[in-house]
Amino acid sequence: MDTREILIAAALKVLEEEGEARFSTRAVLAIADVSAPTLYHHFGNADGMLSAALEEAFSQFLKAKQSAERAADPILALIEGWNDYVRFAAARPRLYAAMLSRVLQGGRIPAAEQAFDLLREQLRAIDRQGRLAMDVETAADRMWASANAASLLHVTARLRKAPAPGEAVLTDLRESALKTILSPTEKGARP
Repeated sequence: MDTREILIAAALKVLEEEGEARFSTRAVLAIADVSAPTLYHHFGNADGMLSAALEEAFSQFLKAKQSAERAADPILALIEGWNDYVRFAAARPRLYAAMLSRVLQGGRIPAAEQAFDLLREQLRAIDRQGRLAMDVETAADRMWASANAASLLHVTARLRKAPAPGEAVLTDLRESALKTILSPTEKGARP
């Protein structure tokens, strides 16, 4: 690993352990065992490093989605993709929150856009089979919203002084979204 990669890995570790609000270059430098001038040489400033780390997190997320084996049935593949998204947030809630924050701040992150494009592709496959009850963009928004809502339950568990959401709650969120986007013949036909 080169110095830049070491710094990004250290930044991701800090984000996962401390979250964006407590992110510090001092912590990153300690983990990476490099000096501040090295960080500034590679990233310009702390925000540059944070941006690079978040872009890397999105890239890792996208690579995992692209390499995952999916069911041949596009509806089952959509369900698997939704589950993967929520599992990522459950496993890395602070990092997920930082990633989402960067998007909400207007950051353009190509890997995030590509992940949304993968969702659209899955929905187009369902639509080509005549199994989608609405246009692809509306269906994508509904599935994306439900995955993010389920993910935010993991992120906000501590705030709500609650345990992580149970499987039944997550399944209900996913199934509610699926019921709205699938054609009437599909709503009761899934295993």
